[in-house]
Amino acid sequence: MNRYYITTTLPYVNAKPHIGFALEIVQADVLARSKRAKGCEVIFNTGTDEHGQKIYERAMAEKKDPQAYCDEYAARFDALKSALNLTYTHFIRTSDPAHKKAAQEFWTRCEKQGDIYKSRYQVKYCVGCELEKTESELVDEHCPHHPNMELELRDEENYFFRWSRYQQKLLTLYAERPDFVVPEHRLKEIRTFVEGGLNDFSISRLREKMPWGVAVSGDEDHVMYVWFDALVNYISTLGWPDENGEFVFWPGVQVAGKDNLRQQCAMWQAMLMSAGVAPSKQIFIHGFITSGGQKMSKSLGNVVDPFEEVKEYGTDALRYFLLREIPSSEDGDFSRARMEERYAELANQLGNLVSRVAAMAQKYFEGELDDVSLDWTARELVLATSMDHYDFKAYLDQVFAVVAEANDLVDKKSPFKLVKEDEAAAKAVLSQLAEMIRFVGRALAPVLPQTSEEILHRYGKVVLTGDSLFPRRD
Repeated sequence: MNRYYITTTLPYVNAKPHIGFALEIVQADVLARSKRAKGCEVIFNTGTDEHGQKIYERAMAEKKDPQAYCDEYAARFDALKSALNLTYTHFIRTSDPAHKKAAQEFWTRCEKQGDIYKSRYQVKYCVGCELEKTESELVDEHCPHHPNMELELRDEENYFFRWSRYQQKLLTLYAERPDFVVPEHRLKEIRTFVEGGLNDFSISRLREKMPWGVAVSGDEDHVMYVWFDALVNYISTLGWPDENGEFVFWPGVQVAGKDNLRQQCAMWQAMLMSAGVAPSKQIFIHGFITSGGQKMSKSLGNVVDPFEEVKEYGTDALRYFLLREIPSSEDGDFSRARMEERYAELANQLGNLVSRVAAMAQKYFEGELDDVSLDWTARELVLATSMDHYDFKAYLDQVFAVVAEANDLVDKKSPFKLVKEDEAAAKAVLSQLAEMIRFVGRALAPVLPQTSEEILHRYGKVVLTGDSLFPRRD
């Protein structure tokens, strides 16, 4: 059996889940479901990133023990599994003892390669990103991702990773594997960044200043920099450093936002090379979701809560919006108006089709229609290609093209009129429509799983009626 490993990034537990991460984890879920349908054995990993300064500061602000704080927020992220109908198999927390042990072993292996050393750390630091910032990255002396946060000026002795040693190895990786980063323009972006030269980066913090982190092996005065620790989760969740068991699933596919391009496609890959572990299989980079045309922020009050959207519209409706409205690899916008329009599409195009064909089949033929064989080869090839290229919108566009064709067939043939003149001809039309709907039901399985299951249930050997798939919103 073929193996497939896919992982999201790990969101920080400094805030409750938002729709941006919902996009990422739904995309990963679609890929996992698609591979299972093809007979692959799948491991699907997600979890929570629980160390670092901003998490420690948030815990202190709420007067909570850091671990208790992380426990509370990790549970909120794990609740997405039910809300979004996700099928992940692993939920790793970077505060797990097994992960901490793996991170320490990873450090030791990089150190043995001569890739870790101590030096003075003088830098402008964004706590929001948990990253140092160069002058070229700043806008008006602020991080463009966290413009409301003041940069910290840091000057201390830390451990460093010899990132500069891996410039050529990374460029060779990108050249030998032109699909290593998807989409192509993101590969060009990271290649240009690496070609510009790599500076060694700090991988530890003084415990006396920031105590919430994984202890550095052999130096209790330091804890690991959150990015060094957290990136190891992609293999620690598979039981590494034990290279038997689930680790045989590595390397895997990683889904990440564009703000993670540098970390996932260059930092992490260099770290893997240093530790003697194979690079990732492929990294898919998606864009951001804005809200009403603006970047989501608490101060603007425009952060979109996925739990609230599910409560209002249902799980599959939100999945549909995320996958069809938001470009797979570019930025997209969430607005209540567009959510309403996408929901109306589901109700008017798909829901209405499923209901009225079933009603006619029951009324005129007691749900018993003829078996019809239609050639879906060309459609299935387009669907497979779209999925292989992470183009979820193109995938759904193709499915709903069949929905549109079926609705056109109903309008043109009018089986409810035809049955009065030619019962056999009406049955033939309804039989063809039922087969088209079955195809839609099968194709929707990885993207709208609840809807798919209900359609295929109703369109079995005997076609059944039922409640509206997407009740009208008045």
